[in-house]
Amino acid sequence: MPGSVPNTLLMSLLAYLAASLFHFSHNAEFLGNYPNMPIWISRVDVYATWIAITAVGVAGYLLIRYGYSRSGLLVLAIYATFGFDALAHYSLAPMSAHTAIMNLTIWLEALTAGLFLVTVAVFLAFGRNNEA
Repeated sequence: MPGSVPNTLLMSLLAYLAASLFHFSHNAEFLGNYPNMPIWISRVDVYATWIAITAVGVAGYLLIRYGYSRSGLLVLAIYATFGFDALAHYSLAPMSAHTAIMNLTIWLEALTAGLFLVTVAVFLAFGRNNEA
């Protein structure tokens, strides 16, 4: 029997997905303005990466919907960890070298990823009969 996705999990998933899209689209559209970005990265590369990462999240969601709650939650945990990669911008240049909107998109993605990961962890640890 297909499973349902609790509102808390779904809302935190959608918040992270939206923050990720906001960051990736800003990055893609203003790629040349992000400090010290490798020149080989293109706008298309950024969007393709977002689609690939998001596909992991969609797979986790679908696993839960089809009754594989524990597996789906584990996949969603992996998906959430991708959000911390936004902080890698600061390995290329300090926070002060980024504009306010760049910093906003970076931190929004990382923070929503963290909140989503905590939500997933709670469902993994305390979910009734391993159900989300």
